[in-house]
Amino acid sequence: MSGARELIRIAKAEVGYREGYSNGHWNNWQRYSPAVPGLEWSQNQPWCSTFVSWAAMKSGNADLFPRTASCATGVAWYRQRGRVTEYPVIGGPVYFGSGGGSHVGICIAYTSSTITTVEGNTNSSGSAEGDGVYLKTRPRKSSYVYGYGIPDYPEGVVLADPAWRGRRGVVYFGQEASIEDLPQGAGTTSPPSVAVTIDGKAYGPGAEGDHVAELGRMLVAAGCSAYTEGPGPKWSNADRESMRRYQVKIGDAGADADGIPGPEQLARLKREYGGKRTYTVKAGDSLSAIAATHGTTVAALTKANPAITDPDRIYAGQVLNLP
Repeated sequence: MSGARELIRIAKAEVGYREGYSNGHWNNWQRYSPAVPGLEWSQNQPWCSTFVSWAAMKSGNADLFPRTASCATGVAWYRQRGRVTEYPVIGGPVYFGSGGGSHVGICIAYTSSTITTVEGNTNSSGSAEGDGVYLKTRPRKSSYVYGYGIPDYPEGVVLADPAWRGRRGVVYFGQEASIEDLPQGAGTTSPPSVAVTIDGKAYGPGAEGDHVAELGRMLVAAGCSAYTEGPGPKWSNADRESMRRYQVKIGDAGADADGIPGPEQLARLKREYGGKRTYTVKAGDSLSAIAATHGTTVAALTKANPAITDPDRIYAGQVLNLP
């Protein structure tokens, strides 16, 4: 399951959970940090953003949210993608405080004057450093509300921003909306597009294989990455969004920019970015950073470069084969 409905269901089910209590105070010890790969370190730290990352991962929406324990990083992630608004978004993260860096929750409904949210690490008074997961009703128009991220849900997104009215996959409700207003099919396992077969290989929902990972690597090389982690062999929302960005980049629109490759689009992508790739190491580079930038893994890099016997010993000017 994935989509806004599933995210909201997962988040609401946690309402009532409380963090650890010791030595007479709440201690930020909670179950979400250990459950999110890469955020284990955040145990005993403020965990509102970690909770949002956990809910996104558990609901099958990890590609549509930043995986971070930092609210400021979350705002920057959406801003980089041009998906930040001051208007409510159903199933979108709502950021609070100066620059959005103080606190974050998940917006599940709004009216002309209020927003309803599910928030981790808050309390009954709405503090940004609380004791558990709460269902909150807050003023919609408040200096404390900084803005909202707009996840690119495959079934579409419901929001109140008039500037987004008429865009692909957007349902506009200016005054009030809730989970009931989400597009039909929200929370199902298949986005509103189907797989295609090109040269005997499937691309799209349900597709799996090395060719899917290779498509992702080419899209990263094309500068169209929507991946929070390197591309993999199973088709994901990030593959669809990355492919859509490439389609837009080459001038396609409408049905030709739905995130599913067509034969001519795939052939062009291969011509432009499918050849053998290399990278010249710069001063200060690390193998892990190079792998992340180019949509691969340290293991794949070392396999493609037998001369690397120690991942911690690469040098400026060294030419690496990119898998």
